[in-house]
Amino acid sequence: MTRWQLPLVLTAVAVLTGCGSADTAQVAIPTSTAAPTTTTKRVPATIAPPTTTVDPYAGLPLIDHVSWTENVDGPRLLVVPTQAGRRTAAPGTDELAWQEVRALDADADAPGMRDQFLCHWVWARMVAPDKPSWNLEPWRPDVGYQATVAANCNPGGPER
Repeated sequence: MTRWQLPLVLTAVAVLTGCGSADTAQVAIPTSTAAPTTTTKRVPATIAPPTTTVDPYAGLPLIDHVSWTENVDGPRLLVVPTQAGRRTAAPGTDELAWQEVRALDADADAPGMRDQFLCHWVWARMVAPDKPSWNLEPWRPDVGYQATVAANCNPGGPER
């Protein structure tokens, strides 16, 4: 094949293989520079699969209800998650769930309660996924998230 014939052959191959069609495009790779009747290998174009994961619980309530009780230590807010709240692993759902708790009872937004809630959201769901309620107590000291986790979500004393 001469120099001036190669561009013509490549142009013809591009036209015949549908150059530009992403789902059916194929690239012709000549196996030799001999005669134009030489067999060519065709490499199919590939499309990368999507990299996002869809949350099957998106849009569902994460918190079923909250209710206040009293124990020997003081008031306690019982937070009862829904099945979606117990199972979702999507990023950002911790804050969405906390917003739901605050919408159900504004008094939940007391110092230290958010850290107790996040501790339950992250750790209690793994350790005891079917625990009926998560107990948040405003009388517990506000020690920050790390110390709350270190205290098994109950800073200032064990849960009773």
